[in-house]
Amino acid sequence: MYRTALEQLKKWKAKKRRKPLIIRGARQVGKTWLMKEFGASEYASVVYINFDNNERMKTLFEGGLEVERLVTGLELYAGHKIAPDNTLLIFDEVQEAPKALSSLKYFNEDAPQYQIVCAGSLLGVALHQGTSFPVGKVEFLDLYPLSFFEFMMAMGKEQYVELLRKGDFDMATAFKQDYVDLLKHYYYVGGMPEVVQAFADNRDFNEAREIQHRILAAYEQDFSKHAPNEVVPRIRMLWNSIPAQLTKENKKFIYGLVKEGARAKEYELAMLWLTDCGLVHKVHRVSTPSLPLKAYEDLKAFKLFLVDVGLLSCMVGLRQDVLLDGNELFKEFKGALTEQYVLQQLKTAKGLNVYYWTADRGTAEVDFVIDTGSDVIPIEVKAEQNLQAKSLKVYREKFQPKLAIRTSMADHKREDRLLNLPLWAVEKIAEGSI
Repeated sequence: MYRTALEQLKKWKAKKRRKPLIIRGARQVGKTWLMKEFGASEYASVVYINFDNNERMKTLFEGGLEVERLVTGLELYAGHKIAPDNTLLIFDEVQEAPKALSSLKYFNEDAPQYQIVCAGSLLGVALHQGTSFPVGKVEFLDLYPLSFFEFMMAMGKEQYVELLRKGDFDMATAFKQDYVDLLKHYYYVGGMPEVVQAFADNRDFNEAREIQHRILAAYEQDFSKHAPNEVVPRIRMLWNSIPAQLTKENKKFIYGLVKEGARAKEYELAMLWLTDCGLVHKVHRVSTPSLPLKAYEDLKAFKLFLVDVGLLSCMVGLRQDVLLDGNELFKEFKGALTEQYVLQQLKTAKGLNVYYWTADRGTAEVDFVIDTGSDVIPIEVKAEQNLQAKSLKVYREKFQPKLAIRTSMADHKREDRLLNLPLWAVEKIAEGSI
């Protein structure tokens, strides 16, 4: 399985002044596999430490954070000398040993020659009182489920991805039905690595569903394991309300759907918990689409999306037979799966800030607006071929953007600062190659 994050790791390795790297992401998005794959392909030696149920290593870091002492202990654990120029140190489940996280500050300051990559639920760290987080002494890499392009590659369709990356839409359109079929499979299977691998091996939709149910159950167990007891019921209620929130006509998050009479204050910690551990994406409204978008963010109005479209399709009980029914799948649940899919592809872009826009009186709404750093681009999501986008028209007339994007099942077409982009090519926005 190929992950584009491997290229980011190679760039990190090539830096002259690299800092220890923390890979952030929800559980089961492939952090451990990525670190091990990187180590196996790029280094002569790998020292892998999993702090979960590893009392010996926890004790090592509890005993003091002098780098020389720590390296001696790591060498004893590994059974060989650690050559910093060609050895990768992997700290996995680092939240189980907060002092190991704190040690990254000293590795960065006193022994930057050591190459360290870490992963773990940073939420677990936040719950340890008195833990010193190495602010400014580490770098981050955000890992998400497989994107649609990565999914196509896992299905053995590398050439289909290359066509889109080259922008050869004449050729790609000739194979449109293949892209549409792959996209249907992605809506159902999603991008969780274990699910994708099983589906790539067996093409069994029932097996994919079983694994998704298992992943969802594991997340529920995580709520109980890591979160404070008094917050767990609210986390569960918030989490389980998301499919209903997304299948409303207006997808703005409403606390009353979580529990009748619920107020934001009661669910603040639960919301923070779910966003910090990467299980949900929070997309805020902006009142004015001007740079920087963050300056116009409405903190009270937002949409919540899940980490993965396949998990969403599992939670809403999407039936396998819908895959055969023309393009009905893309309209299913009021286009909730399609909007989730588009957001998921946009999140894979590094440094791309994603919001949505509504007119002050709610008379028009654009599904997403993105801040590229130099421009604000509105993106209208259509779940079918109908291209009547009244809200996008209102937006364009009012703000005159240099480029507006309408993504749907219609073919690629560019006209007068408006780009019609097929849903199966939406990842080109994240790659910055539109």
